Amino acid sequence: MNEIKSIPRVVPPWPFESYAHIISPLSDEDGGGYLITFPDLPGCMADGETEAEAVENGRDAFLAVVSALADMGRDIPAPSFGPDDAAAPGASGKFVARVPKSIHAKLTARAKAEGVSLNTLVLTLIAEGLGRRESRA
Repeated sequence: MNEIKSIPRVVPPWPFESYAHIISPLSDEDGGGYLITFPDLPGCMADGETEAEAVENGRDAFLAVVSALADMGRDIPAPSFGPDDAAAPGASGKFVARVPKSIHAKLTARAKAEGVSLNTLVLTLIAEGLGRRESRA
């Protein structure tokens, strides 16, 4: 019989507010409400009936993931986004990119299918790509 392990909560090396998060509406088929995910913490997610509830539940998920990583002796990923990012002083967080019409159409269709804005989808794809690249380095 499997035992349930109690994992002590830890004080995160970086606060919740330092991590970028993405809030996306959930379809009625998925129960409605909102989903919060963290690009720097793959698999860390929570939901809620409102955006505020999703963020509050996201705080719990964040602490649970950080505590589990610490318990397993794994590194806790540093936040890679934020206004206090020392690697990019003066970065505004805004850039404009021109893409071929065919890519724009595919991105727009995917964003619509996932029920998120085009900006949210593109940010998520960029963050996932950066995370994969950094994990290989």
